[in-house]
Amino acid sequence: MTEEQSKSILVALGAVLTVVFCLSPFFYMALTSLSRHPDFLLPDKPFGITFSNFLSVICSDSVHFMAFLRNSLIISAASAVISVLIASLAAYAVTRLPVPGKIFLMFLILSVSMFPPVSLVSYLFKLMSVLGWVNTYQALVFPYTAWTLPLSLWILVSYFAQVPRDLDKAGLIDGCSRLQILIKVIFPVAAPGIFSTMLLAFIFAFNEFLFALMLTTDHSARTIPVGIALFEGLHGQIPWGEIMAAATITTIPVVILTLVFQRRIIQGLTRGAVKG
Repeated sequence: MTEEQSKSILVALGAVLTVVFCLSPFFYMALTSLSRHPDFLLPDKPFGITFSNFLSVICSDSVHFMAFLRNSLIISAASAVISVLIASLAAYAVTRLPVPGKIFLMFLILSVSMFPPVSLVSYLFKLMSVLGWVNTYQALVFPYTAWTLPLSLWILVSYFAQVPRDLDKAGLIDGCSRLQILIKVIFPVAAPGIFSTMLLAFIFAFNEFLFALMLTTDHSARTIPVGIALFEGLHGQIPWGEIMAAATITTIPVVILTLVFQRRIIQGLTRGAVKG
């Protein structure tokens, strides 16, 4: 066996082990959601397939799972869109306009984003109480947008910086304003980076737990991470089968988005990191 063949085998083996390590929790989650007994790994608990856990989660009036899922999708999508729109304007200004101290400003935004959310949640709750926004969509859209904005800004700045400035000059010669150049020229060229940034912002907001726990009180605005965490309180025990079924359903929107925009995501994350 040659050195190249050995290297190829080791690389393939490492890739397979990495994939198995990363996906095994999801396979176990799916198997548990379909099993009649959550502890089916024990010798005296045979594995039997059933869809009762999924039916219980989706159809139960006391769980409100579909309301939680709807809230998460609406809040996460709104937060991602607003965050990317604001970050796009800021990224264009940083990469195209003579903004004084832009490097200092970028690192300042990054440093502010490093504050732990738990240190801000009490003040945020007081603010939302004064505004009368507790248990509303805007109570979560507002902090989620601010939370994902630094990430969106840094990704889009790195991507917009690779877009040739000659496109801006051509647009200015044709009589376009800066905003028209951004919308009609930069956005189409930077679409992969924008899509990847929006998806990352969506996932961040979709998985957030602390703000959703503190700023919501019932199923009218509560998101899916908090809803799943409170399954224990609703049933008086830990219904592992239903929890795993709810978690399995929750991953479907993110998986669909990733599969649909896979090519654009890869382009956005690679082109924004390589100059050329």
